Amino acid sequence: MPTRRDAQAELSATARALLRGNRVVPVIEIDDPAQAVPLTRALAAGGITIVEITFRTSAGADAVRAAASGTDSIVGAGTLLTPSDVDAAADAGAAFGVSPGWDPLTAARALERGLLVIPGVTGAGEIQQRLAEGHTTVKFFPAEANGGAAALAQLSAPFAHTGLSFMPTGGIGAHNAASYLAIPAVTAIGGSWVAPRALVAAGEWAQITALAAGATAALSTAGA
Repeated sequence: MPTRRDAQAELSATARALLRGNRVVPVIEIDDPAQAVPLTRALAAGGITIVEITFRTSAGADAVRAAASGTDSIVGAGTLLTPSDVDAAADAGAAFGVSPGWDPLTAARALERGLLVIPGVTGAGEIQQRLAEGHTTVKFFPAEANGGAAALAQLSAPFAHTGLSFMPTGGIGAHNAASYLAIPAVTAIGGSWVAPRALVAAGEWAQITALAAGATAALSTAGA
């Protein structure tokens, strides 16, 4: 009979497929759900076809629903802190979720709903706990505040044989993205620099497309 760990491992295995070819995950704060579709399309026009729309604003769930139903991009929900957040994300059609940390109640609800949620970690102890639960992809957050790419390179090394992959987020931008993506264990990075909240609020879609295209081109040039 499949164990809870088996169920989590099966669910977590989908993370690599979602992130494959999508090495930059825009982390979005949005105040108006009506902006979700043009924003997601603007990013796609620049070569980025995955987004993480956070629940940091009251518009988060409605924005996820709009983007998930109105575009072809992979739409996730971020800042999932409680079981009710998991329900809201799943009901909105999110393809995945992201959390800055992790707790047993939220974990249980994510499994019940069949929603992949990438949990946040900062140290080896948390990583070992997530591995024991069956997770294969984790979020290193906040990345820069916890030592940046150099720290993550050292932190990930003892776990290389497990196949664990990381999605660092927090303080990452055009100036340091390549240093994170050069780490073998990093599958993708999260960041807001390709779609800053001010540009989203102003509806500056052309500028967001240009930022996305710039990020895509820079990573391609760097071989990331």
